[in-house]
Amino acid sequence: MIPLRQAIRDVGMVVPRSVAEVRASPGWDPLRVSGIRRLCEVATDEMALAGMTLTGPMGGLQRPAHDYDRVAAELVSLGIDRAHVDPAALCPMAITSHRLGRVRYERMIYRHRPDLPPVLEAEGCGGPADGVVHLIRHPDGPRPWLIWVHGTGMGGPADIVASRAYRFFSRLGLNVALPIQPGQGVRRRAWPAYPAIDPINNVAGMMRTISEVRAVVRWVQPQATSITVAGLSLGSAVAAFVSYLEPQVDAVALYVPILGLNQMIAQHHQRWGDAGAEIAKVMQSDAVSALMSVVDPLAVVPGAPQDDRMIVGAWHDRMALRHPAELLHEKWKGTLHWHDGGHVGVMLSSAVTSITEDFLRRAVSA
Repeated sequence: MIPLRQAIRDVGMVVPRSVAEVRASPGWDPLRVSGIRRLCEVATDEMALAGMTLTGPMGGLQRPAHDYDRVAAELVSLGIDRAHVDPAALCPMAITSHRLGRVRYERMIYRHRPDLPPVLEAEGCGGPADGVVHLIRHPDGPRPWLIWVHGTGMGGPADIVASRAYRFFSRLGLNVALPIQPGQGVRRRAWPAYPAIDPINNVAGMMRTISEVRAVVRWVQPQATSITVAGLSLGSAVAAFVSYLEPQVDAVALYVPILGLNQMIAQHHQRWGDAGAEIAKVMQSDAVSALMSVVDPLAVVPGAPQDDRMIVGAWHDRMALRHPAELLHEKWKGTLHWHDGGHVGVMLSSAVTSITEDFLRRAVSA
């Protein structure tokens, strides 16, 4: 656990760090509503990171260093296209009706066993798990579909509100599928745990998620006139890979993207003191970088045309930072929009909602 003094200091630095961040931005005015909003968004990010300090360093690493070299070598030898095997067809086990306020939605449960590389299967990362997807569907069809992949700590019915799914359903006539990532939301008590501190488990968890979302894409395809895949934060790399591996994806949008969970843990290692520094040393090692090569968003380019690729970054993102959005846009081209607040504030922004709506309207009409 983190020493109490260090944790208190980190919490106490939330406001000073937030003020320093926004003051460095040209045109920030603390007397304007927009300036106060921006400061509050950055402070929210900083509070979330302070929460990492209070709960870190996530139990430490349990594997010897040579394990990463061994697994990385096998994954690198496979490469992306051989590491990601086509998923088995999705067969629903149950579809139940639910209600969130005035919104009616369905919860679909299905059994999924990803075909992971043998080296990950040998590590105990394979095996079947119950996948979950929340659906908002019109009674007729076919229709354009939006597949929305949530971020860390999400994965519940509230995502229907956070993602603006009902707005896009009612205004644009889209059907929406919200797959729940392993270890998150309504799956948080089920195996496998994800995300974790162990780099191998994180790579396997992301590959499992990619396989599940690919299965969802293939399930909606016969009912779809077009398919758009979107990913928020932890879901951004998943959306990136699905848009590369599934040629039937017509458009892709990433929001406050990250370049990998292991890298994100490493960049905030100083908040965990000496234990965090040791973890970061491993996370930034050549072996872990090689592990991540099969889930690296910068290693793939979507099949969708450039006009149908969109990235939304947050200028004051204290969690993922700005550079993932910049690097991905440099590789992908397409459209890059900047939200002038923080990571968490992106999905609360009316401007981001409007940008998304315009993007989806173009994708639907293309």
